[in-house]
Amino acid sequence: MTTMTRNEAAVTEDVGNLVFLEHVNVTVPDQSTAIWFYVVGLGLTRDPYMIVGPTAMWINVGDHQIHTPLKPAQVLRGHVGLVVRDLTVLKWSLTSVQKHLAGTKFAFVDKGDHVDVTCPWGNLYRCYGPGSFGSMTLGIPYIELNVPVGTAAGVRRFYESVFLTPARLEEVGGTAAVVDIGTNQQLVFRESEVVPNYDGHHIAVYVANFSQPYAFLEERGLITEQLTNHQCRFTQIVDPDTGEPLFELEHELRSTRHPLYRRALVNRDPSVPQPGMAPPPAR
Repeated sequence: MTTMTRNEAAVTEDVGNLVFLEHVNVTVPDQSTAIWFYVVGLGLTRDPYMIVGPTAMWINVGDHQIHTPLKPAQVLRGHVGLVVRDLTVLKWSLTSVQKHLAGTKFAFVDKGDHVDVTCPWGNLYRCYGPGSFGSMTLGIPYIELNVPVGTAAGVRRFYESVFLTPARLEEVGGTAAVVDIGTNQQLVFRESEVVPNYDGHHIAVYVANFSQPYAFLEERGLITEQLTNHQCRFTQIVDPDTGEPLFELEHELRSTRHPLYRRALVNRDPSVPQPGMAPPPAR
């Protein structure tokens, strides 16, 4: 058994400048279908306070969100990890919406320790029960993206250099750059022979110290939306040493002064019986 030195043990307590992954944004062409999938099928909660009209939904997942604006469908190049309240209740809910989602790409497969769920437009959500990722009982513990072969090391250097966040390379299931966000979330960039074209989906992340990554990105002409309302945007992940483009993923980069930072979110319990409906299976 390898024993860590005191300094090595202290390093494991470090939290980098990326402090919170708030949401993933994938557009959808039909909100009623999205309600059947995200709210009824996955058992998640539409935010009752923000964007309540028919043009978009913000779906609460614990402290995190999935945003679904009304536009042609976007498909994440990879998958989103979700922790749900109960896998048994999830499978019951997914079965109950099959007839409403017939003719779409909707599907789910029980993998034992998790359930793979494909949305009506092809996005994959890998759903786990509470306890699978530390103390998280409902939320988004990670987002995994497929990146071109040979780019993971450069992606790791990008996040380490620009965001001063802990990152590492892993070889389980293929080479991947694993980037820590806060205390219990990760971005995973896994090398793949096949990487679909980028369609504009994005993520929103908060940083504790905004000026350093902003300066790096601004100096290299990588800012795609300038600073306003405590946030900016960039899309291109580059090798910090050479400037070589590695991967496209729009980041909605927010400071912790943003008015929505750590806003309390409402989350219902899908195991609670609703009037006129058969109760879900007992836990």
